[in-house]
Amino acid sequence: MPSTKSIRRRISGEELLRHPELGTCELINGEVIMLSPAGAGHGRVAMFIGGLIWSHVAKKRLGSVFAAETGIYLHRHPDTVRGPDCVFVSAERMPEEPLKGYLPFAPDLAVEVTDPADPPLTTIEKALSFVEAGVKLVWVVDYRAKRAQVYEQGKAPRLLPEDGILDGGRILPGFKLPLQKVWRAVEESTKKKRENSGVKTR
Repeated sequence: MPSTKSIRRRISGEELLRHPELGTCELINGEVIMLSPAGAGHGRVAMFIGGLIWSHVAKKRLGSVFAAETGIYLHRHPDTVRGPDCVFVSAERMPEEPLKGYLPFAPDLAVEVTDPADPPLTTIEKALSFVEAGVKLVWVVDYRAKRAQVYEQGKAPRLLPEDGILDGGRILPGFKLPLQKVWRAVEESTKKKRENSGVKTR
């Protein structure tokens, strides 16, 4: 989640959707919260996890996966619209007609990747806001500290260690992602970047 700045002007989710010139932002109780673009590390981790979830869901036909920053209504009147880094909705909950605008209901799973500049309390607040809105499972991945937090309805938050496993359980059946795989992907990408920068050409 990128760093934020508030614009004190209350609008609805529908109004927000009609003003793309505002750029990257979220809506909290009708108040526009501007977000700075995510860093490269954030984007790499979010894409890696989202790609694995999409592949698993598509293979087993479990439902739909939405990309980073897809707007989700967490509350209406005043409206709260937030955008996780990855979202999963089970097939039985997806409407038959095409969706228009922001996702009008809480997804089954939301994934949030933290940035180094994110205040810890802000990250916790966002995760809890998902759960309170009805999201059944929330994963918060901190690739800098090499750990993850799991928020699940009806259960106390859990901190996963460096060698923990993100388990989809009943929400995302059959999905298991060892965190070591995430850290290794980040380290390998960084290593290749360093090696490429040291290549000399004639």
